[in-house]
Amino acid sequence: MSNYPVDISVKPEVKAFFDPDTNTISYVVKDPGSNACAVIDSVMDIDYAAGRITYGHADEIIAWIKGNGLDVEWIIETHVHADHLSAAPYIQQKLGGKIGIGDKIMVVQDTFGKVFNEGTEFQRDGSQFDALFKDGDTYQVGSMQAFAMYTPGHTPACMVHVMGNAAFVGDTLFMPDGGSARADFPGGDAGVLYDSIQKVLALPDDMRLFMCHDYGPNGRDIKWETTVGDEKANNIHVGGGKSREDFIKFRTERDSQLAMPRLIIPSLQVNMRAGDIPTDKDGRAMLKVPINGL
Repeated sequence: MSNYPVDISVKPEVKAFFDPDTNTISYVVKDPGSNACAVIDSVMDIDYAAGRITYGHADEIIAWIKGNGLDVEWIIETHVHADHLSAAPYIQQKLGGKIGIGDKIMVVQDTFGKVFNEGTEFQRDGSQFDALFKDGDTYQVGSMQAFAMYTPGHTPACMVHVMGNAAFVGDTLFMPDGGSARADFPGGDAGVLYDSIQKVLALPDDMRLFMCHDYGPNGRDIKWETTVGDEKANNIHVGGGKSREDFIKFRTERDSQLAMPRLIIPSLQVNMRAGDIPTDKDGRAMLKVPINGL
């Protein structure tokens, strides 16, 4: 990729927030030319055993934004997460901003609307979100341009968001010693994921890449920032010119050994609704557990 729809020489300020319960990294991305910012992949806390929702992680982000006098313009979801719940509507209520996700959210909503037996009242048109991004769409964070890059494979709705010289990759890539995300969820595809990763690695070598998750492989400290050049050279799944065929073989074999994420059942129900918790016919917040449905 060489013709970029935005100015990738801009250097946004990036503040990371690590959630140890889900190994998720959320970000506040500030336009260097104004007080405008975007929030990426926020986390809502859940005690699943107790059925209790809290907002400690989101409150930390909100406090930092307020303390630095920033204005939230966007609350971005890189995809429909299966391992944590989004705090997007809570942050929007407190600070404003538009909630955005890739337009293939409709594919995810259709798939999991059936899994969770949501019925006709559950809208499958992405209308729960304020903006649906198509591949190559551009938008503004203050004076800073950003664009969305369609990167399916992990899920059908994954997107990488490029803001100046920083790209937020969701689950498309992990740190070089972490490799890549699984591709066995409904709508996932290892070959498609490989192709998406190549799109990311076609960005300039010095492009900063920010991960959505890190698990500290081999006991190292948690990390979340690397570069395209580092991933191309050192990623254990795709670096060093590894072939598409080899990646598909490895990824398929590896995925067959993985357990389902601990929070997949609540996460999917909440995140396909842009972070809203579903309710029963009496208006009470309620989650479903499909038996043998995943």
